Amino acid sequence: MKSIVLDNWKFKESTSTEWLEAKVPGCVHADLLHNNKISDPFYGKNEMDLQWIDKRDWEYNTTFDIPTDLLNQPNLELCFDGLDTYAEVYLNEQPILSAHNMFRAWTVDVKDVVKKEGNSLRIYFRSPINEDLIKLEKLGYGLPATNDHSEDGGLGDKKLSVFARKAPYHYGWDWGPRFVTSGIWKEVRLAGWTDSRITDLYIQQNKVTESVAEMTAVIEIQSDRTGEAKIRLATEGLHIEKEIALTKGINLVEVDCKINDPKLWWSRGLGEQNFYQFTAIVTKEEKVITEKTVRTGLRSINLIRAKDDEGTSFYFELNGVPVFAKGANHIPNDSFVTDVSYERYRHEIASAAESNMNMLRVWGGGIYEHDLFYDLCDEYGMLVWQDFMFACSMYPGDQAFLDNVQIEAEENIKRLRNHPSLALWCGNNEIDVAWAQYDEQLGWGWKQQYSKAQREEIWSAYEEIFHKILPDAVASHGATIDYWPSSPMSDLSGTSKQHSTYQSTSGDIHYWDVWHGLKPMEDYKNYVGRFMSEYGFQSFPELKTVKTYAEEKDMELESDVMLHHQKNGSGNRLIKEYMDMYYKEPKNFPSFLYMSHILQADAIKTAIEAHRINKPYCMGTLYWQINDCWPVASWASMDYYGRWKALQYIAKRSFKDVAVAIDRKETRLDFYLISDILSDLSGTLAVKLYDFEGNLLVEKSKDVTIKANNSSLVESIQVKALLNNQDEHKVVVYASVVTDEEVLDSKEYFFVPMKNIDLTNPVITVEEVEGTGGTEFDLTTNVLAKNVWLDAANEGVFSDNYFDLIPGISKRITFLARGNVNGHNAFVKASPGKVSVKSMVDFISQD
Repeated sequence: MKSIVLDNWKFKESTSTEWLEAKVPGCVHADLLHNNKISDPFYGKNEMDLQWIDKRDWEYNTTFDIPTDLLNQPNLELCFDGLDTYAEVYLNEQPILSAHNMFRAWTVDVKDVVKKEGNSLRIYFRSPINEDLIKLEKLGYGLPATNDHSEDGGLGDKKLSVFARKAPYHYGWDWGPRFVTSGIWKEVRLAGWTDSRITDLYIQQNKVTESVAEMTAVIEIQSDRTGEAKIRLATEGLHIEKEIALTKGINLVEVDCKINDPKLWWSRGLGEQNFYQFTAIVTKEEKVITEKTVRTGLRSINLIRAKDDEGTSFYFELNGVPVFAKGANHIPNDSFVTDVSYERYRHEIASAAESNMNMLRVWGGGIYEHDLFYDLCDEYGMLVWQDFMFACSMYPGDQAFLDNVQIEAEENIKRLRNHPSLALWCGNNEIDVAWAQYDEQLGWGWKQQYSKAQREEIWSAYEEIFHKILPDAVASHGATIDYWPSSPMSDLSGTSKQHSTYQSTSGDIHYWDVWHGLKPMEDYKNYVGRFMSEYGFQSFPELKTVKTYAEEKDMELESDVMLHHQKNGSGNRLIKEYMDMYYKEPKNFPSFLYMSHILQADAIKTAIEAHRINKPYCMGTLYWQINDCWPVASWASMDYYGRWKALQYIAKRSFKDVAVAIDRKETRLDFYLISDILSDLSGTLAVKLYDFEGNLLVEKSKDVTIKANNSSLVESIQVKALLNNQDEHKVVVYASVVTDEEVLDSKEYFFVPMKNIDLTNPVITVEEVEGTGGTEFDLTTNVLAKNVWLDAANEGVFSDNYFDLIPGISKRITFLARGNVNGHNAFVKASPGKVSVKSMVDFISQD
């Protein structure tokens, strides 16, 4: 098979005569910016000035010659991996394709249309807004789409996102701007082939254990003739040949195979990420006609939902091992997805692994991610909960829409099914709980807006998509991966028990009363489900990021720019109210930014520990969200530029494979040891009470067994006995678990809220560790330093940050720069440049 990638593109607004340089893959917004036709979309309130773009039609074109060896191929096709979204394609001014789904690939036979030189390819993108206004009018009523910012687009209450098979977040979300893009967002190729070609190779893993992997290689072969052939299948420890008969058209060939004593693929923390390269080769008379190689990892992965005394379990079992899922929700890394480089993807996923995560949820309001995203998840041992691209909306049920969805689902399942990281297909985000068909008192008030006939029509469309089309597609094309209809959901029961609530003892839960409901952080402890697939708490990005979109005059909470870069309507108010609840007043706006980081981190730490303490009743905690698509105040733990907020560091500490957690129960402190490793450990739990000058007041220790893959309450101490008449405002508990003289984890506990602690100015000493080339530092302090923040002149992350420093207990820190793209390591030891160090007291108002 031979191919060329088409480049040298130009674009223009359809009524214009001026052709401009275009980048493909890309989109109209990015191309306008590159040509200096618009201002930075992310700066200030520029978003609002760019809403005209999605009301226009746009054209892209290129010209190309065809090498003789390619032109002479009997089969010639144009392959469009991604067109966003409504596109008419003309080759040498002949119409060859009408595309209407961003998430599909399109292939067109062009053998009879092309010529050797001077081919012209033109793609006309129709405005998604104008296209879908017609569909809304035809339907006769609007469908719920809570996060569609139609008002920002000058459309009033006309929610159009539901009609387009296009990334929902393009229309706005409560963390993202409204940029409804058009363009060629994936590669365009001219491909030629002769005789036969392998179009798909799927290694279906039927049974995988430590002793044997039994598989079926499902090989899709397209042939332009009938005849006999041989298929060879090979990988490490395996070589099979089979006679096959090919007919003209699509042939499905299945080859059963097995590998004894396979090297298994494991998620991060449980073992190695081992891979096998499988190659399928079609030969005729010993001549190779076509071949294809895929990489996969051998593993078994199942969603275990078993009845128990408390409800129904919800956890992932990998190679027979129950896995406590630790991680976060992932959104697209940019409003303009083609601006996301390999390095940015790697930084996100490497950061997740560095933070002791083992799962990311690809949320249903974005995109089915690029192949390299899943490649990186495979390599870093990051399990993927994969939503189909439906979120927070009801959808139309006309046959054209349903057929479009079915093909979209099949194509993406087939594209992703060889990835060992893929753990689950989920139908949608939050639609079952929002509509709440079987309980009139539940839901988001959607269904009450419609007549009885409309309600039946809308729910019928829902059931057709999420209870029939999608599960059938998963069963047919990705049979070894489980399907879950909606997140959150309790059970597919067809009764009121189907819908997830905060009290559900089955299914998964999105818990949002802390944040949206202004409930205290401590409520995270009161609502723990079987799997916590969403919960979150906001913060601002750090000052250097805020300065990329705001001027000095904008540096206040209620400025127009600061409100614009806060898409959750109550967000800034909620941050302020929670801050007033827990902390002393920050002295200025930069201090407010820092305090918002600490606030967010403390909230999510409370949640994570509550979930992990309750293992194995709870077997998953995925906070909302790891990343941002633009610089903004949001729930992200890393900002748009990949800078770690306090939450990312707290997640790293809270997700340790062996962790200690401290939970107050009225008059006592309970000490838990949590382990995600697969063998018992023997160690010592040490509990110490210090005053803020570092004097050791109380010390207790206990030999403990850290039980494999479990959470255990190992000690309870009465608060009164531990305090020993000390002032609770001036002491801190330091608990550590030690084994073989290695501190596996340590945690601090304060008896009173931060707003009631009187902090004094610490003298923090930062000393370079000799022989480390300025990459490692030891930190000490003379008095308690709360939430020590290290800031480096160079871009990168520290091995730890925003930590508490107790006098007499030093802290060793390493600076890690982002590794270069071609290097093996995503993080490498480096010099941070100038380092500044501050702590909470530096940000508190002294009034």
